[in-house]
Amino acid sequence: MILIDKLCYHSKLRYINTGVKMAYAGITLLLCIISHSILVAGIVLGVNAYLTIHRGGIPRFRYLRLMSIPLVFLMLSTLAILVNISKIPLDAFAIPLGSYYLTGSIQGLYHGVQLILTALASVSCLYFLSLNTPMTDILNELRRIKCPSILIELMLLIYRFIFVLMDVASAITTSQNSRLGNRNFKTSCKSFGALGSALFIRAMKKSSALYDSMEARCYDGTIRVLTENYPAKQSQILLLASFEILLTAITIWRLLL
Repeated sequence: MILIDKLCYHSKLRYINTGVKMAYAGITLLLCIISHSILVAGIVLGVNAYLTIHRGGIPRFRYLRLMSIPLVFLMLSTLAILVNISKIPLDAFAIPLGSYYLTGSIQGLYHGVQLILTALASVSCLYFLSLNTPMTDILNELRRIKCPSILIELMLLIYRFIFVLMDVASAITTSQNSRLGNRNFKTSCKSFGALGSALFIRAMKKSSALYDSMEARCYDGTIRVLTENYPAKQSQILLLASFEILLTAITIWRLLL
């Protein structure tokens, strides 16, 4: 299984109503993007970390490691905002490089930090949902709110084939390593190309076999899976509403300034 799937099946928040968790993640993500505020982003990051680690029981180092992946990407992508090369030094910092300066402005630094925190808080909302809710529960909730069936079927099939292709890729990689297929850069490139072509062929064959097996079992356009229903508690709805009202009030206050 993928690490995220292992964690969500062991989460203590798994048995919370899926609709409540999806509403929390979706509304919080939307308010975080609309507000574009460091304060809102900080609150969202703190609350999501508390819910995921302390309430959900997800190991701290696992969560921080997952959060570090988008953080590194965001740091690299915002360098153009934080750092400039100019003949005129700016007010935040200026490192002389001959006749030019490696410099940055206070406004640019603030904007960069604001962008990083907003994006990171938005990612934490998605992590909260994926680390505490199995995919089958999410698909069942989408079906309950009348999401188009074709999208749900595609999501389920793609989700299934992620595991199939990962298993095939792992077996091929082990076979290549046992034959010294990755001993240097040249052989690694050749092995990677062979891996990609083999995966494409295997995917086509397995998809055809899967469709044949589904047709043999009287497939009528709907894949049915067993699901469990966890009713929403009034206390959970009240907490959700209170938190979103708080974020909305902060967002309106920030927009009016």
